[in-house]
Amino acid sequence: MARGGTGTAEGVHGRDRLGLGPRRALTDDAGSAIVDFALVGGLLTLLFVAVLQLTLAQHVRNTLVDCAAEGARYAAVQGRTADDGVERTRLLVSQSLSAGYADDVTAVRTTRDGLDVIEVRVSAPLPVVGLIGPAGRLSVVGHALVEGP
Repeated sequence: MARGGTGTAEGVHGRDRLGLGPRRALTDDAGSAIVDFALVGGLLTLLFVAVLQLTLAQHVRNTLVDCAAEGARYAAVQGRTADDGVERTRLLVSQSLSAGYADDVTAVRTTRDGLDVIEVRVSAPLPVVGLIGPAGRLSVVGHALVEGP
């Protein structure tokens, strides 16, 4: 049999063009790094997006808590009402996040442990995909002691 005359990948003595035997060609790891990279890369990307999403949800929660507490402190100043705290909280939430997060803000004057306090409650969508939230809601409360009589 002449060299290369058969038109197959096998050359002389049953070896392929790379000089590897038929058994070696079946167990060779050449090209597996590409598959490994694609699989591990996909998992790492998914993990990164999940951590990023968790960070965004925590940021939204912390921002809402801060806005509710600031609105409660604003309403607790002598001469202000609970409605002033609601407006202040809505303004802060709209400036910090989005107006869609400031839709459900309530404030009441109540008593806690014998002290008059203003309680501001904010209920907003839970951000699941970026800042877009599905049916889930996030509810936070801010308190402040009322000044004066």
